[in-house]
Amino acid sequence: MSETKPIALPILVLPVREQRYSCHGCGNCCRDFTVQLRPADLEKLHAQDWEAKLGMPVTTEFRGVTYLRQREDGGCVFLMDDGLCRIHKDYGFSEKPVACQLFPFVLVPDDRRTNVGISFACQSVRENKGAELRSHLSEIDRMSRGVPETRLATYSAMLADAMGAKEGELDALAQLVDRHLAREDLTMRDRFDGLAWIAANLGRAKLAEVRATRFKELVQVLSAAIPDELQHLPLDGALPKQLRLLRQAVYARLEDVQVNQAKANGRGRTALAQLLASRAFTRGKGRVPAVARGLLDGADFAAISRIPALSESPDRDAIDQLLSRYARATILGNRAWGAGYYGWPAVRGLQALVLNIACVAWLARMLAAKRGHEHATIDDVRDALGRIDRHAGRAPVRGSVGERLRLEYFRLDDGLRRIVRESV
Repeated sequence: MSETKPIALPILVLPVREQRYSCHGCGNCCRDFTVQLRPADLEKLHAQDWEAKLGMPVTTEFRGVTYLRQREDGGCVFLMDDGLCRIHKDYGFSEKPVACQLFPFVLVPDDRRTNVGISFACQSVRENKGAELRSHLSEIDRMSRGVPETRLATYSAMLADAMGAKEGELDALAQLVDRHLAREDLTMRDRFDGLAWIAANLGRAKLAEVRATRFKELVQVLSAAIPDELQHLPLDGALPKQLRLLRQAVYARLEDVQVNQAKANGRGRTALAQLLASRAFTRGKGRVPAVARGLLDGADFAAISRIPALSESPDRDAIDQLLSRYARATILGNRAWGAGYYGWPAVRGLQALVLNIACVAWLARMLAAKRGHEHATIDDVRDALGRIDRHAGRAPVRGSVGERLRLEYFRLDDGLRRIVRESV
């Protein structure tokens, strides 16, 4: 009797019509990105005989995993001076490692479909340059065959801790957030303060008593209550401990040890350097330690105090559009919870999205201070978002117990709202 083959899930391209993308050959994704290789990738590289052509190994192993080798400056060994890929030039796009082909698309299956999210680590995505996303569907379908597990049904995300989602609940939550973020009658601060308010209230609600239809009614009530509730619940600035935890969260998102660097320094020295940098971010005094290959070199923690919140920037409209587009794409691309975000339940994933936005705002203000700007510019925010979204859903530290504990603390004293209003 022949074995029945599983049926591939249908693909749902990100339903954010405002988002566009085409590759513009900037080469940034080939610099300072670690590319993990699959067996099929290794077979292609071997057949292309690159080691003989370049006179050196083109892969490296670390802790049992094989990666593309990087130069000392962090660039891929196949990155040419003109910013293009040598594999692509000599053999064509489809002969590159599948991770390189897919970027910036992110394939996230659930129990019904494969959702196509998109990474804002890509400059063209952040600048919203190129074609409509649906125009890439045939290529996405082809590339997904190289990652077959992304086309097979996996679990539906939990609604909350130890609470499975009933039919329609996750869609109702995603639609609520999307409608809220798309509202044109809200200021940028109220938009993201409102998102924090929704996340905090869902975290406090006794969801076991409001399931299915009643949960949908709950999210509709929350949506209708904004912005009146925000006006009746004003907040002072973030508390000192909340700011310390925010800086810790920023560090966790910036730290990105390169394979060649980790192998050269050894596990002990690498871990010690990470610990010292983390403590420096916690203290928030003096010079900012070296992170993200010099992103904040020369910056001082105290300088951020002179940079106003993003809502006071002359570029606030462009910043608002960018951050709203990012948050909507994260939710609708299934990158905020479930398989797209460490298997987290939806309520906790929504809280993590709010924290990520606060981290973007903090980093943008720090970049503005380093660059001598009076306000955070749209370029500061784009650069900050590119770093913060760089490893979302893929960096174990961001799905760790420590990250969960940070979010638990931010649930106290309206912490999520306070850190958002502090910087946004």
